[in-house]
Amino acid sequence: MDTMQTEAWHLAQINLAYGRFPVNSPEMRGFADAIDEINALADATPGFVWRYMTDSRDPLQREFADANVLLNMSVWRDLASLQHFTYRSAHGPVFARRKDWFIAWPEAVARLPEFAPGTPPVALWWVPAGTLPTAAQGIERLRWLGEHGPSPQAFGFKHAFSPSGLPIER
Repeated sequence: MDTMQTEAWHLAQINLAYGRFPVNSPEMRGFADAIDEINALADATPGFVWRYMTDSRDPLQREFADANVLLNMSVWRDLASLQHFTYRSAHGPVFARRKDWFIAWPEAVARLPEFAPGTPPVALWWVPAGTLPTAAQGIERLRWLGEHGPSPQAFGFKHAFSPSGLPIER
């Protein structure tokens, strides 16, 4: 059992997706129509702490020059809360349709000069409770994970670490 108090830590996550079409196109309507509902679901999910708020469709607030890159970032009380939301809530069926709206990440990352090949679309990391990460910090965690592999600095669901840096057994 992890001896570090998990109440002192929260789990940050960043994920990127590359749209097959611009988010405001008819082809992306099913995804775009679900955004508000899924965000409201996340906000109401036990364990949810915060989510990054930007209108990535606004060219003045772009994290990336390519408008088809969509960024999502949030903070959760713990890994179990995030896993429940991602896979076992009403988010699951929307997530299952991702191939309808987004190209495969290896193809997407090859189009993005901001990242090296092998950079993953998802990174998780622990932050002190009350800390809100920036998009730039999240992007750096993606780069770290792509360059170094899973570690307490940045990891994914399959190879997660506790706040004290111990691997979480699955």
